Amino acid sequence: MKLPENSFKHAIARGEQQIGLFVNLPSGFAAEALATCGYDWLLFDTEHAVGDPVTVFEQLQAVAPYPVSAVVRPADNDPVLIKRLLDAGAQSLLIPYVQNAGEARAAVDAMRYGPRGIRGFAGLTRATRYGQVEDYATRAEQELCLLVQVETDAALGEIEAIAAIDGVDGIFIGPADLAASMGHPGNPGHPEVVAAMEDAILRIRKTGKPAGILSLDPEFVDRCIELGTVITAVDVDANILLQGARAIAAKYKPAGSH
Repeated sequence: MKLPENSFKHAIARGEQQIGLFVNLPSGFAAEALATCGYDWLLFDTEHAVGDPVTVFEQLQAVAPYPVSAVVRPADNDPVLIKRLLDAGAQSLLIPYVQNAGEARAAVDAMRYGPRGIRGFAGLTRATRYGQVEDYATRAEQELCLLVQVETDAALGEIEAIAAIDGVDGIFIGPADLAASMGHPGNPGHPEVVAAMEDAILRIRKTGKPAGILSLDPEFVDRCIELGTVITAVDVDANILLQGARAIAAKYKPAGSH
């Protein structure tokens, strides 16, 4: 059996726009339904959502038959969590809160088998198609994609050093934590934060690495695409659900009624 190709990795390397959705609902049912909606990629979150490697395993199974790429965000830059998600069959990871080149290198090491890294090997995993992928141990790295998330003012200052680490396939900006680190918690739309993000996109592009971001502001999404993001997350599944549910409730339940 051949090693599955990571179409997401190759698309962003070519500079092709990839529109994505963050998925907080830890459900195979929701994942499969969202896989039919036309997004290029879905991000299964285990950092700020309640998902874990078990629910991610089910989500990866659910979307596998559909023409959508799966990206997974571990709870931390932890080699054990990274190993478990890779063994579950995740090919693309978004590592949160990477502050410097050393932390980026640690993430790369966790993605790679020895002697190039520290990923532990297990042969009977979903990633190996239960031992059926030919030469998985020597070839897996070719189709794994590592995105690192810069989420603080200090991390923005390290963009060039992070981008220089071999094995980093893209750099993703985290607006909410960045806003907090800049003294504007809960306000990623503050002009200082917006200016910092726009500058970061340009600097990431200058390094030759793909740039990414999540924003729920359609106008800012358009601006980010104009500046050059190709890993562009445009909403969160829970936000879409709640907005729709609240709008329907408001239509039938007057304000202040119970």
